Amino acid sequence: MEPTGHAGETAQTLDRGLRLLHLVADAPGGLTVTEAATRLGVGRAVVYRLVGALTQHGMVRRDSAGRLRLGVGVLHLARRAQPLLAEGALPALRRLAEQAGATAHLTVVEGAEAVAVAVVEPSWTSFHVAYRTGSRHPLDRGAAGQAIIAGRAGQPDPVATTGELQPGAYGVAAPVLGVPGLEASVGVVALAPLDVLTVGEQVRAAAHAIGRALA
Repeated sequence: MEPTGHAGETAQTLDRGLRLLHLVADAPGGLTVTEAATRLGVGRAVVYRLVGALTQHGMVRRDSAGRLRLGVGVLHLARRAQPLLAEGALPALRRLAEQAGATAHLTVVEGAEAVAVAVVEPSWTSFHVAYRTGSRHPLDRGAAGQAIIAGRAGQPDPVATTGELQPGAYGVAAPVLGVPGLEASVGVVALAPLDVLTVGEQVRAAAHAIGRALA
């Protein structure tokens, strides 16, 4: 049986490692070892040990200036989590697609891009946008990405765009808020103009429902 003292030290190390990972994730410009040590309330030697372990697993890397940044291992975990996100979002996306008569989607952040991880097409329309799971675009273009950016500032209002990703396509999206560690939006895309007031409320309700399902 593992001694209590050793178990306590292991739990503390794990806690510090996870806290460091969150600190790095929340620092777009990266962190120095000194900054990380100060925020964790530990010595630099402790941070070096934590960074060594996290680097071995690809969770953290050091850039050319020596600043700590997220590693590709985090993206690998994110890809593994995407099917779980999609499963939790599908009921609300189906309702949204039928209500709006437009293709509904859940979009998440991956680096500087917005990536669709779940897509549902309406069943009753003659024509709708064919939007594929895995589609990606720059985060600052299109309603889905712009809604995520708005969500970073805590702004829940829907965002509407026209023709930014595809000529003649109309989009409305709202951020998914209240899910720690998740930057995402829910939206619809259509080939005809959308009633932004009505569809915006439908999109916001779906985003709220998905947030509750994933929290």
